[in-house]
Amino acid sequence: MTTRLHLVNCGWFWVWAAVGAGVVLGSISLGPIASLPVGLAAVFLVRNTVARRAAFGLLTGAGVLLLYVAYVQRDGPGTTCWQTATSSGCAEHLDPLPWLVAGGVLFVAGIVAQAIKSRH
Repeated sequence: MTTRLHLVNCGWFWVWAAVGAGVVLGSISLGPIASLPVGLAAVFLVRNTVARRAAFGLLTGAGVLLLYVAYVQRDGPGTTCWQTATSSGCAEHLDPLPWLVAGGVLFVAGIVAQAIKSRH
């Protein structure tokens, strides 16, 4: 594979990854606000033959967002409280382990699947 073709495929892979992250963000948080632009981007990508070759980026992008959720919830599970000189508060955190595992699996699966597909 030529270097130029490889770079083009990598670019499309990361565009698909952004769409994958948008799909997850739309499903767990923003709903239609994220879903409409992500849906339009997905339609464009599906219609583009060259871009379609890198669709495994969807998995990696979804994994990135799940890994971010795991990072945000890293103090969980349970309630954690904090205090400064001027304020205090408590926050409820989810168990980060399921998010970490799912995110890691999706992130790696997308990259590995794309690498295998690119070799053939």
